[in-house]
Amino acid sequence: MKYLELSNGNRIPAIGLGTDSVLFVHKMHTGNNILSRKAWSFYYKRIMRRVWNRELSDSIIKAIRLGYRLIDTSAAYGNEEAIGRAIKKSGIPREEIFIQTRITNKQQYSHSVRDSFFASLNKLGLDYIDMYMIHWPVTDVYLDTWREMEKLHKEGYIKNLGLANCHQHHIEDILMMCEVRPVLNQVEIHPLFTQKPLIEYCKSEGIQVEAYSPIAQNNDRLRNSKRLKTIAVNHSKSLQQIVLRWHIQNGVIPVPRSTNANRLSANIDLFDFSLSEEEMKVIDSLNINSRLRYDPDNCDFTEL
Repeated sequence: MKYLELSNGNRIPAIGLGTDSVLFVHKMHTGNNILSRKAWSFYYKRIMRRVWNRELSDSIIKAIRLGYRLIDTSAAYGNEEAIGRAIKKSGIPREEIFIQTRITNKQQYSHSVRDSFFASLNKLGLDYIDMYMIHWPVTDVYLDTWREMEKLHKEGYIKNLGLANCHQHHIEDILMMCEVRPVLNQVEIHPLFTQKPLIEYCKSEGIQVEAYSPIAQNNDRLRNSKRLKTIAVNHSKSLQQIVLRWHIQNGVIPVPRSTNANRLSANIDLFDFSLSEEEMKVIDSLNINSRLRYDPDNCDFTEL
């Protein structure tokens, strides 16, 4: 595994494994009325989440044994216990695995940062978290959340503090008041939504950028791109591998999600080739500023 150095001197793997089940849920859920949505939510929480977590735990063990060392989750995903079981069963020493999790919006609203953190720590079965993050910059709350996270960091329970879904102005507000600077910001980035200005700003402040939805959820506009297909053929790699390599050469840590053994293996097989400067520009040119998830400046945090 390749590693990058964070601004505080700690190391982080150059690629991670996402564990959000949201795509799985959206794929399964077809109801459009309120009753069907509520029924699906009940069914998922009581039954399907258990099935998903068993599958997730098995896939994480496979991923770790393939060489993955960064596992990404959130208290919002309801899978921290499954991840904790996988870590123990993997046979890999704890100190070699980089675990990052996040505090939910509901937990921020309830001002229960400390209790929520220790709940996550207990579910994961760990003594410390490698990266603890704000999941969303909840208006009028996230600065208080950061102060409480700093206390946990100073007590030694957290190695690194990070952000997620933060625009530049959110980061500026934190930098103005923080005692412990954020070392990472995880945001939606892919060739259809390159976020170049935000990446450059983060780099200028010593903040590492991580990308969720790094292959745009296999969006048709990417899968059908003739330009991407040509680059993939030239390198004898899959289209997904080309996009993930594009992230890495941009200095961004991609966090793709998969439970398929073949895809897990392919997604980490990125370090035996390089894209040319021209190929990087071709992929950059696919940008249409198409956000597939939520805009933190224009969303209902109570629903996330």
